[in-house]
Amino acid sequence: MKIHFVEARDLPDLWFQAVHDILDEGRRFTIDRGSYAGQTRLEYDYFCGHVKYPGTHPVIPDIPPSCGIPNPVEEAYIYGGDGYDRSYIEYLMTGEKEIGESYTYGERLTRAPLTGNKFAWWEEGNAEIIDKREVDGAAVFAEDGQLYLNQIEWIIQTYKNHGHRNNQMVLQVAHPSDCTLLDPPCLRSIDTRIQDDTLNFFVYFRSWDLWGGLPANLAGIQNLKEYMAGEIGVKDGEMIVESKGLHLYGYAEDLAKLRCLKE
Repeated sequence: MKIHFVEARDLPDLWFQAVHDILDEGRRFTIDRGSYAGQTRLEYDYFCGHVKYPGTHPVIPDIPPSCGIPNPVEEAYIYGGDGYDRSYIEYLMTGEKEIGESYTYGERLTRAPLTGNKFAWWEEGNAEIIDKREVDGAAVFAEDGQLYLNQIEWIIQTYKNHGHRNNQMVLQVAHPSDCTLLDPPCLRSIDTRIQDDTLNFFVYFRSWDLWGGLPANLAGIQNLKEYMAGEIGVKDGEMIVESKGLHLYGYAEDLAKLRCLKE
């Protein structure tokens, strides 16, 4: 297994290097299950990217007009605009879920129900196990008798109130029961670390569409990082991204070759 590592200046640079290199370094697989089953794709064995300045704008890919191809991501898709009922940032940072959606990243991050033993320990006020806090309508809120956690606000509160040297502050997207879904979440977690008064993100995707998915996802996640850094009162920092399934679908290969000036 080969680990492919990219050191990038910003998000467009990360995307370009990953697209450029996968045409030479990716291995071709036939998809057995899930999206595009039966088709082929190029895929890295394992991908790791280190982005030094992910907040540099623009955050979407750079497509020179001479390439004659559309940008894989429109700014309106990220931030909202004509043709889109919901921006990607809303999908990532709010609990809104449309009919037919089994989950959204935002629901997992901002509307996680407190159930089972954790809820029982919460009700008991078991301070040896549970960090029980006020139901403040931000980090913890109640609806129809059910308690919910907003992980984003919980982590912001924890860093502000308990200091920055904390290895527990992970934004969790994955649930064990996701094994039952035909299309479980690709984003599994966003780990966080404050170092030198700067908030850094460590992002893991189990499977990741390189052409359109990576730039859209990271643009939204960068917006989340900027929000959290501002609320905590620290600087916006770097991003390390990883995936054991970063891939380029067959339909995008010709587009990638055009962008990278490869035959």
